[in-house]
Parts: sequence; C-alpha cells; structure tokens
Amino acid sequence: MAEKALNAREVLAELPPVWPNDLLPAIRRQIEDTPISLVVLDDDPTGTQTVHDVPVLTNWENQTLGEEFSKATPLFYVLTNSRSLPEHEAVCLAQEIGSNILQASRQAGRAFEVISRSDSTLRGHFPAEVDALADAVGLKEAVLMIIPFFEEGGRYTIGDVHYVREQELLMPAAQTPFAKDAVFGYGNSNLKQWVEEKTKGRIPAASVQSLSLDEIRKQGPDHIAQRLTQCAPNGACIVNAADYRDLEVLVLGLLKAQRGGVRFLFRTAASFVRVRAGLAPRPLVTPEESQSASGAGGLVIVGSHLPRSCDQLSHLLQDTSISGVELGVENILACESRDREITKASEFARAALAEGRDVVVYTSRRLVVGDDNESSLAIGRRVSQALVQVVRSIGVRPHYILAKGGITSSDIATQALNITRAQVLGQILPGVPLWRTGPESKFPDMAYIVFPGNVGSSDAISTVVQAFRESRVQ
Repeated sequence: MAEKALNAREVLAELPPVWPNDLLPAIRRQIEDTPISLVVLDDDPTGTQTVHDVPVLTNWENQTLGEEFSKATPLFYVLTNSRSLPEHEAVCLAQEIGSNILQASRQAGRAFEVISRSDSTLRGHFPAEVDALADAVGLKEAVLMIIPFFEEGGRYTIGDVHYVREQELLMPAAQTPFAKDAVFGYGNSNLKQWVEEKTKGRIPAASVQSLSLDEIRKQGPDHIAQRLTQCAPNGACIVNAADYRDLEVLVLGLLKAQRGGVRFLFRTAASFVRVRAGLAPRPLVTPEESQSASGAGGLVIVGSHLPRSCDQLSHLLQDTSISGVELGVENILACESRDREITKASEFARAALAEGRDVVVYTSRRLVVGDDNESSLAIGRRVSQALVQVVRSIGVRPHYILAKGGITSSDIATQALNITRAQVLGQILPGVPLWRTGPESKFPDMAYIVFPGNVGSSDAISTVVQAFRESRVQ
C-alpha cells in the first residue's frame, strides 16, 4: 500500500526527543585514537554540501590519492560523476577507483574508510557501483549501511520510509518528481522495499535490517553498537534519521562496533559524512570570504531540469536584472545547428561579463529523453558538453561561477575549468557548497558555487547572485 503524505510539523513534533547529549566530542576522540582517512566517492559534486575546509579531487590516479594519504588528510572527496554514466561504465569506474585507493593507501601506510555518497532522493547506480566498490576494496562481506537522511534538503527517514519535505508536507520519496527520473526512477518509498526493488530481489525486503528512531533516540550509542554487531555480513541496514543528533548516536555506535571487528560500507547522502568526520557545523560562507576578485560580472550556468531548478531559473530571470541567454536543446542535438547555438551563447556571455553584468546561460526547459536509459544519458552528456564549450570559450574571468545541477557542475568543474583539486570552503546557502578553485584551474582562486538541482527555495539562486553583486560593489 502506498504511503501517504504527512504533515511535517506534526510528525516531527511527535517523534521521541533526540538523544540529550552532544556526541561530536566523543566522536572526535574516537577518531583521534584510531586515525584514518575518510575517502568519499561522490557521484556528483553536490555531495560536499555539508562539509568545510576539505579538498575535493577530480582525478584518482595513484599519485594523486597517495599524496592525500601521505599528508594524512582526514577527509577528502573524489569526484566520480558516475551518475552521468551508463551503469556498466559506472561499475568499471568504481572498480578502478577502489583498486587505486587500496593500492595508494598501502603504499602510504595509511588506513582508510570509504563512503559512496549519492543523491538524497535515491537516484544513482545502486547497487551496481556499490557492489563494484566493495569488491575492489575488499569489503564484499561488509554490512551495507543505507543513510539518505539530509537535513539541509528536508530528507528524512521515519518508520523506514524516506520522505522529501515540500513546504509543510513530508512526501514519500516515490511520489516526488525525483522518483520519475528517466534513468534512476523507482516505485518504493519504504527503504527495505526499495532495496529489494533495486537489487531485483537479490536482497529481499524481509532480510534488510533497520535502526529505528525509537532505539536511536531512547537507547543510544551502546545499544546501536550492539545491534550493528548482530547484522549479518553482506547484509543491508537502513538508518532512520530526522535530526543530526540521530547521526551522532549512529556514528558513535558504528565506531564502537568497528572496534569489535564489524566492517561497514556506506551508501549515504551528504549529512552522514560531516558527522562521521567529526566536523562541527560552521556559519554560512560569505562572498567576501571566498576572496574571489574580478571587475567582471558573475556567470550562472543552469543545466538541471528538475522542477525546483526551473522555478529558480524563472525567479532569477524575472525578479533580478541578470542578463540571460538560452541554449536550445534541440539545436544542440542537431549537428547542423550545434556550433551556431554554442557560439551565440558564448558571445553573449562574454560581452555581458566584460561589461560587468551578471549573466545566466541556461538550456531550454523542455526535457528531451531517449528511448532507453543509455540514450537518455547520452543526450544529457551532449547537452552538458555544450555548456562546457560555452564556458571554455569565455576568456573573461568572471567574478564567480555558479553551476546548477549535479552533472552540470561536475562537467563545468572538470572539463571547462580544469579543476584537479579544489578546496571546499563551506556553504553559501544550506546545502549549497562553495569551492575555491586550485592554482591549476582556468580561473585560479575563484569562487565556484556547486548548486544541487534539488536544493533551495525559488529565490535561492537569485539570493546568491545578489549577495555576490553587493560584495563587488563594496
């Protein structure tokens, strides 16, 4: 039976009180006692949306990974962008990166733990790339922890059902537009049933364990540690969570279970990473802190077609003075008009930036899909490559670049800006990370805003554009 939408305030208010003690200090002590490097394989760059002062890598060569292990970097991200790939390519990539992590860690003599960070609305190559990663790093018998809770985006797991907050309602995830994704769609909001659906019955729902909010909030870390030691090897466990404190209880229990010999592999959203690393929250980053200086305007790139992205683009165009130019998707896909369409957008953006005007380059809003998953992904890559070409051809250094959408922001970062190592400064808005580009990039030491497609109110992009505009004037 399909789950119903719930009143968010009522449901959250009726939950048991969260665990009373701040557990981050205890988590940090545990981390200090057994230092390792946390390596987060991020299937698009938006997974850095809860952390601060950490590096993100866009290549996974042994030397690159080895440098982080040799420096004893406690937490770093590896941007895989696997959500843009067909499944078989995502599997090969996970195997390659996992093998390189294992080899580099052994050469450096540094232990590691690996986290597969994916979308908080359950889109991604699950279980295929997780299975491949487990095999590559020697975790085939590990307990798979599934933790899609993401507070900043209003993603809660309650009673084993994953919800997406839409204003005053908690919508079961399978009833949202995210579940209708042309490639990664699904029909179950109950995560036990979702696991069975995604594994095509290999892991039956009845065999999936879960940690309830009652036991997390009432019985605490020692109980969670005991429960986790009872999980079968190669099994799956769902984590219910509706507050960061729930994750603190979980992580302290996890660390205790690990000392007892239990091994884990993680498929999570962004919130878990911050707690597992023992990071305290920090205030939002200001444009001034980014130290991004240019007399030119700012550049916004919108590739995401999610309804929320469309609303934000509409607000930006109608309620601000930004200049806009559309890339027609059908023109991009047609060989005879592709170059002309890209040149039009490039020249418009270059002129606007040089005059000190903010400009947004956006794809036409009608979503074009193929006949199957692979052809839909191929269309998406071709459109994303057009946006990359636009940014590549702009010789003017923008005041900042904001890229909307996971695949869009990944391709702009790696292929247009040539970023190989960036620093995550923090978040410019809740759930919206701000990077500082590295010295090797096309525009060194520039603010790069990685804006997830499924995050933010209708005026969110407009708010960021206005904040940078005011910082430039001062």
